[in-house]
Amino acid sequence: MKKFIQIIIFTFIYLILNIFQSFADEKIKIGLIVPLSGEYKEIGNSIVKSARLAINKIDDSRIEIIPRDTKSNPETTLKVSKELYDKGIKIIIGPVFNKNLVYLDELNEVTFLSLSNTNINNPENVISGGINAISQINAIKKFQKISKLERSILLIPNSEFKKEIENAVKKTKIKLKDKFIYDSDPTILTSQIEKLTRYSQRKQNLKDEIERLKNSNETNKEKKIFNLEKRDTLGGINFDSVIIADFDESLKSVATSLLYTDVSSNRVNYITLNQWFDKSILKEENLQPIYFPSINKKNYDNFVLEYFNIYNEYPNQISFLSFDLVGLVYFLIYKNDFIINNKIFYKKNKFKGKIGIFEINKNKISHILNFYVAENNSFKKIF
Repeated sequence: MKKFIQIIIFTFIYLILNIFQSFADEKIKIGLIVPLSGEYKEIGNSIVKSARLAINKIDDSRIEIIPRDTKSNPETTLKVSKELYDKGIKIIIGPVFNKNLVYLDELNEVTFLSLSNTNINNPENVISGGINAISQINAIKKFQKISKLERSILLIPNSEFKKEIENAVKKTKIKLKDKFIYDSDPTILTSQIEKLTRYSQRKQNLKDEIERLKNSNETNKEKKIFNLEKRDTLGGINFDSVIIADFDESLKSVATSLLYTDVSSNRVNYITLNQWFDKSILKEENLQPIYFPSINKKNYDNFVLEYFNIYNEYPNQISFLSFDLVGLVYFLIYKNDFIINNKIFYKKNKFKGKIGIFEINKNKISHILNFYVAENNSFKKIF
């Protein structure tokens, strides 16, 4: 009888150990859907390499990334996502572009972490992981408070991004003196900025003051006239900062129009959105200083260096985000006792990534960003 009991105990222990071993050996599979062929294949391949770099950093043999090629096509995106779901995968990082989200609500058992920064009109099972407008406007709000800016005007391009900015303004309740929608056509843009800054009136003010002095008996009037004639306008500006919600050449066009209307960055604060440390801004000395929210520059530079040392090429900016999203998914699965379900993104959590701090709550992701200024040929951290 005693021997029989011992056999039962040993059998029980053996079964328990086998169960634990099976849990230990069970793979945590994460899907990755990106363009690996076609026009955007370089972006996709860079994302895959960054994801593998993240897996190596995590150093847990249970976690596995399974990439698939979307060909940047909505139908293909759905097809490869179904293939991953059939393999038991319930969390997929991607797609890259917002246009490829359209059919993904058909897979409501799968949670997609889109690399896009668009939040509006996404399917319910898609969470935007990009640096969205809400995160950026919140950082600008903080800068407003630090710099005691109380009369900011917001300039928004009349583009697809307009709704995202307007939604962010509403959600964040940022304090604005005015909001202005402008045309990207430079010929129209300049006349719009002239109207916004009351350029014609200030120019007329200057002419009137010079004429008044000429007809006056004031002492040193010749010197005063000489000084005024070196100016372009006369009169105050009714805002202390301008937030330009734009990028690249369009951003520079708006800033150039402001300079033309005698509203320089020395008179008001120029603020813009995340520029990913675009070095071309440093060459535009007449636009500086210009302030913007962004990811952590030191971490980004370290990532670029490490990536280059391993792959002998430079990463795409989006791949930096994919590196963090792999870490975020692992962190949330770990916090959920390695149970994978669609609720892990619903609980309130924070994750410190390379980009900065991710805030997760009710299937939404936002970022706590840093703030920088481009000035004197360098990017300097404000907070």
